[in-house]
Amino acid sequence: MPKTSIGSIYESEAYKQALQAADSVQDKPLPAASAGLLSGRDVRLSPVLDEAMVAKGQRLYASNCQACHSLGTDKTVGPGWQGITVRRQPEWILNMILHTDAMLTHDATARKLLAEYQVRMPTQTISQDEARQVLEFMRTLK
Repeated sequence: MPKTSIGSIYESEAYKQALQAADSVQDKPLPAASAGLLSGRDVRLSPVLDEAMVAKGQRLYASNCQACHSLGTDKTVGPGWQGITVRRQPEWILNMILHTDAMLTHDATARKLLAEYQVRMPTQTISQDEARQVLEFMRTLK
């Protein structure tokens, strides 16, 4: 992590102000179906990992995600993925992958992450099934 003479760049005054600004914005109510976001009812996970989906998700990570996300807790361009399925609900993860713009509009956590990392997650050109495979791979990273 880059350091300044007074500590981490994430401790800068600009960072603190960006977090305060993100905190002050109220989540905008989601227009029901028009937002296109998944809800908890839309995502069902088996308690047992699907190894075929894990393998496909790992390949997608290598081709689409690895440049910005580590498999550990290291902060790179974006947050590390270790423990992500403990910190975030499955539908939140899928929505962030599939509907980044809507999440940045409607979700305070997504806005805080943008303020922290100062880089917007690029729009992913993957299907909902592929995003689900990535989520299955993420579930192995406890």
